[in-house]
Amino acid sequence: QVQLQESDPGLVKDSQTLSVTCTVSGGSITTSPYYWTWIRQPPGKGLEWVGSIDWRGSIYYGPGDKSRTSISRDIFKNQFTLQLSSVTPEDTAVYYCARGELLPSRGFTIDEYAYRGQGTQVTVSS
Repeated sequence: QVQLQESDPGLVKDSQTLSVTCTVSGGSITTSPYYWTWIRQPPGKGLEWVGSIDWRGSIYYGPGDKSRTSISRDIFKNQFTLQLSSVTPEDTAVYYCARGELLPSRGFTIDEYAYRGQGTQVTVSS
């Protein structure tokens, strides 16, 4: 059984870098053909696709600000990490990591991701 668990960055100050790591157990992040994805949900808003890294290490970005987004992985620790630089209070959200067989499409729902973390609340203080 694949399990995903986000780290808990908690409170991040405005203009700093947010870093969230997803630890995967029960399966390797190098197994084809999976996309390891970051999703977030700001308060009172819908789901947003932040970005993904696939089993080969290729990176895909969501429709947001790519210049602030960095996704990496550590295959030895079986982890993948999201870093978001120069954060503002608009980056406050619940951040989820998830495994999918496809990249998120328009209007995707969290239920499409059977394998996902429980989500971690990240608050950016102004």
